Amino acid sequence: MRQARTLMVQGTTSDAGKSTLVAGLARLLARRGVRVVPFKPQNMALNSAVTVDGGEIGRAQALQAIAAGLAPHTDMNPVLLKPSTDIGAQVIIHGRAVANLSARDYHDYKPRAMAAVLESYARLTAQYEAVLVEGAGSPAEINLRDRDIANMGFAEEVDCPVILIADIDRGGVFAHLVGTLELLSPSEQARVKGFVINRFRGDIGLLQSGLDWLEARTGRPVLGVLPYLHGLFLDAEDALADARVDKTEARLRVVAPVYPRISNHTDLDALRLHPQVDFSWVGPGQPIPPADLIVLPGSKAVQADLVWLRAQGWEPALRRHLRYGGKLVAICGGYQMLGRRLHDPLGLEGLPGSIAGLGLLDLETTLEAEKRLENVTGTLALPGAAEVSGYEIHMGVSHGPALANPALRFADGRPDGALSGDGQILGTYLHGLFDRPDALAALLAWAGLADAERVDLAARREADLDRLADSLAANLDLLRLADCFDGGAAAAALCSTVPGKLA
Repeated sequence: MRQARTLMVQGTTSDAGKSTLVAGLARLLARRGVRVVPFKPQNMALNSAVTVDGGEIGRAQALQAIAAGLAPHTDMNPVLLKPSTDIGAQVIIHGRAVANLSARDYHDYKPRAMAAVLESYARLTAQYEAVLVEGAGSPAEINLRDRDIANMGFAEEVDCPVILIADIDRGGVFAHLVGTLELLSPSEQARVKGFVINRFRGDIGLLQSGLDWLEARTGRPVLGVLPYLHGLFLDAEDALADARVDKTEARLRVVAPVYPRISNHTDLDALRLHPQVDFSWVGPGQPIPPADLIVLPGSKAVQADLVWLRAQGWEPALRRHLRYGGKLVAICGGYQMLGRRLHDPLGLEGLPGSIAGLGLLDLETTLEAEKRLENVTGTLALPGAAEVSGYEIHMGVSHGPALANPALRFADGRPDGALSGDGQILGTYLHGLFDRPDALAALLAWAGLADAERVDLAARREADLDRLADSLAANLDLLRLADCFDGGAAAAALCSTVPGKLA
């Protein structure tokens, strides 16, 4: 294998900025004409995307693929873990679910997972000029180093260089960097070629003495200090956005519950972004505020999350909301909760059995072993017949009288979801329901916001990826970063003074 074109980004903590840095570097290199591909050996996330080859990968890798000008492919994230309990997860290899394993059993499974990782990596290195690898969590987790496939275990196996990123906004950035380095083995330490400090705000001059100390203490360069980019709106790997944006123009109130196993919450990004929508996540123990629209998002453990929903008081709140004329949208797992019964005879998401649903739609859902994974387009069954696009990713099969009035129809003629007879409830399996501008406008009009401003989530994503790449170009030492690649097209492109544009 030619390793000169591979660079791995590892972080001192989760959410240090690994995903964002890889996405930004992918866009930066792609704009300079490099055939670059993102790669994450192992991801643990409940936000996923359907790939061009009909599999499933982490949402962050799908975003990085877009940044590189590529269609997402299962080789970009060969191992995906989707937690279903605190100690267990669905294991997805090359885009397909293969098992539900406890943490201990997965540890024993890791050699097989590593084989899948190396297969994908070999295919990517044969097709592209540069591979940007994203680590997971921190490489200094001592208890996870045995059989590691996500961080230094992978880097050692393929013999690739590493840069380490830390988030200064959290505080303790120098302790994070030095401490992480100290906890690595000598061979792992030798792989670390430099540091990136993320989310800095303030006077860079006041930081300089710390940067000088860090370089002297570790013998490694600070490759750049990246500023805090306010308002950057990119698909999250897993964590919910923790900031609520105050909008003076907001005219429609929208709320959504944060279940313990909420999945694909990026479905609601267009609502969060819309300047006329006052959007709120409602977490455990929080009061359920009045709203014009309630959205029930997807879930990785539908029965367990429905039990949680009831314990939090959402069932009477939903009925009261509908009694007063409010609208309700439910996506995938949320849609399944609306029916009369939920059946899991195989125990795919917990113990085998059935529970009562919310009874708001006349349907029942049964979980089956085969997961449906497909990118789709279609037309909403609302005034204007707006086009929708997105993906299906579910094991549930729903049936019942409610399906006679579908929420939308896919381009292949298949009906999907259900629209209640009174027009207040819309349920669907379509992830990405709100993403297209015309569909978003139609759904907001249905919910009570007439003449909504046009919001294009895809265009905003592209603009923010370019903004991110511009920030990296301005704040990274590109010549030192080029040295990390040890030659090849990526190094040459970073040394070039002509940035180019993404075709």
